[in-house]
Amino acid sequence: MLSINFSKIILESGTDEAGRGCLAGPVTAAAVILPFDFENVILNDSKQLSEKIREKLRPLIEQQAISFAVTHLEPLIIDEINILNASIKAMQESILKLNPIPEYIIVDGNAPFIHKKGIKNRGGKIFTTSELEILNSIPNTSIVKGDSKFMSIAAASVLAKTYRDDYMNRIHEEFPMYNWKQNKGYPTKEHREAIRKYGTTKYHRMTFRLLPEQLKLEI
Repeated sequence: MLSINFSKIILESGTDEAGRGCLAGPVTAAAVILPFDFENVILNDSKQLSEKIREKLRPLIEQQAISFAVTHLEPLIIDEINILNASIKAMQESILKLNPIPEYIIVDGNAPFIHKKGIKNRGGKIFTTSELEILNSIPNTSIVKGDSKFMSIAAASVLAKTYRDDYMNRIHEEFPMYNWKQNKGYPTKEHREAIRKYGTTKYHRMTFRLLPEQLKLEI
């Protein structure tokens, strides 16, 4: 079973994102505060779980969490501020939606929750002065492979993945030729062949290398 807590502070939130490597759709982040007595032997990094298990875990996480929140950031925002900044911004927005606000944050990966040059307050929600103060005041740690080490990050990864999958299933109905219900916007051969045949949509990330022969645009 994964560890319940990193900081030993009761109100500790884990946060993670899904969809960072996709060609279409949002990047989705979640933040979760779990109680100290939370236990689940199945919970793990969402990438290590089947869709059936993720769907089974989601209501359990939502029912037992002290608080949870999910944020989608759309392709236009990703193209404006780049995918790394958008991923972090989505996590920051999710943290601010929690009630209560956590006293410590653990983040999956090696990117800092707060950039050394400060919060990039553009794209998505524009933070107020008080929101910036909250984000800057909470101690945080980034943990490589944190979603396979700590339950709150794993829980956030499950919520981010399942909510994003739901989003992609909805927009699949609008553009079924890309088969997003199956590939979820990832750069599969089928997805790229559909882009080649039908062109792009409002859901595609135009700064990404949508086709192998294209040069990736830099922001």
